[in-house]
Amino acid sequence: MNRFASRIRHAGFTLIELMVVLVIIGVLAALIVPNVLDRADDARVTAARTDVNNIMQALKLYKLDNQRFPSTEQGLQALVQKPQAAPVPVNWKQYLEKLPSDPWGRPYQYLNPGVKGEVDVMSFGADGQSGGEGKNADIGSWQ
Repeated sequence: MNRFASRIRHAGFTLIELMVVLVIIGVLAALIVPNVLDRADDARVTAARTDVNNIMQALKLYKLDNQRFPSTEQGLQALVQKPQAAPVPVNWKQYLEKLPSDPWGRPYQYLNPGVKGEVDVMSFGADGQSGGEGKNADIGSWQ
């Protein structure tokens, strides 16, 4: 029984062992976390590009059915609900179940006529403002 009691008393980790493990975890976190954070930004940009492409496809279908794109006043909402403002589309169908928000939680922007194309659909990126670079760059239908 004495041998068992002495094993229990010596079981566990010393303070030095715990400190070494914490330092190793800290070094690994310092190396890995920046790479993971960059991946999240890349994923948001990719998601925004996918959304913009899907919205553009819906707009092209709208134009095929109605001979024109929705006006800027009608906006992207014309893909979800039949517009009441002129010009009211004759052959309207529901083109999207709901309008997505960009990955940063803001609505996509729509211009007709577009600045860079016949129509422009865009997200202003992470900063929510026109222009910018990197993760703050605009993501649009012209890219």
